Amino acid sequence: MALWMDAESEPKTESEKADLDAIAALKESAAIELKEKGNEYVKKGKKHYSDAIDCYTRAINQNVLSDSENSVLYANRAHVNLLLGNYRRALTDAEEALKLCPTNVKAHYRAAKASSSLNLLNEAKSFCEKGLEQDPDNKELKKLAVEIDSRKREQEAREAQVSEAVGEAKNLLSAIEDRGLKMGKATFQELTGLKKPFLDKNNILHWPVLVLYAEVMSSDFIEDFCETDMFAAHLDMMFSESCPPLAWDKEHSYTREAIELYYEAVSGVSLSKTKLLRYFLEGTAGANVESISEEEKDGTHGSTYDYSAGQGSSRWIKVNEKRKLHDVLKEPNFIIPGIPVFYVVSKTSSFYKEFKGGKWSPPP
Repeated sequence: MALWMDAESEPKTESEKADLDAIAALKESAAIELKEKGNEYVKKGKKHYSDAIDCYTRAINQNVLSDSENSVLYANRAHVNLLLGNYRRALTDAEEALKLCPTNVKAHYRAAKASSSLNLLNEAKSFCEKGLEQDPDNKELKKLAVEIDSRKREQEAREAQVSEAVGEAKNLLSAIEDRGLKMGKATFQELTGLKKPFLDKNNILHWPVLVLYAEVMSSDFIEDFCETDMFAAHLDMMFSESCPPLAWDKEHSYTREAIELYYEAVSGVSLSKTKLLRYFLEGTAGANVESISEEEKDGTHGSTYDYSAGQGSSRWIKVNEKRKLHDVLKEPNFIIPGIPVFYVVSKTSSFYKEFKGGKWSPPP
């Protein structure tokens, strides 16, 4: 009997040939029946999708159908995997269907659909184009091609925004390094939000600057403090006679003549290149960018700065109003906490003695 023949041996008698033909016919009939049963399960709905996949798989494993028929089975299984959200499996099945029959339009459509769901838009577009070569009037492929083109345009626009944001962040990083500035972890973000410095077309840095009134921890904000500006110019505007007095300054101690400006000399660790770049990207289109080029990965650890003088009264460094912002920021004991922070006190205030005596610290 042909049933007991080795797989590699050839039938020698007419009886053996007849047996093999009968077996093949039975397997073909079973495969076709499994295919039809799979189609019925699909029509019954989601609860039966796994049964449909099982039927299509068993039909394929009969290994008796033609390439075009097996292509249909793979395309059908791809369809069910699409319905289940198994997009990678759907794509694999659709590609297998196309290997067996490159003219299978449904396989092209399902490969395009799966690729689109996996955000493989170039591949999805290619499958649509090849499918439309086979069937130029296919409405489903035409509609999907339009959707994919629209998504590609959106993706390209987003990529352009990300590229621009990353470029600006890298330029900022270079500007900080070139100037020898040190930046630490951002503080007072509840007051400043995601404000960042920016470079103008002349490569000049413009900083947002937070001004804190130490006595009451009230704040003012200078949106654009050019690095080449002197402190006196901004203080003149903030405390000009035309500006209303500070609401909490009942004693009118904070006048232009009475105020002094300080920064805090701190010990700490400056941000590494990678962390600084990430900080500059916060709140931009590039905030979630995954890869950072090797040039930024050079500095994975920041530098530690220890200033023993930064204790008590010597912790507070008085700012010479005639100096420019850039000159103060590059002081060895100035680590910029995200953006520059300066403290205003009044010489005529009762708080002044406490501050100068080193008995006051910012609240945690």
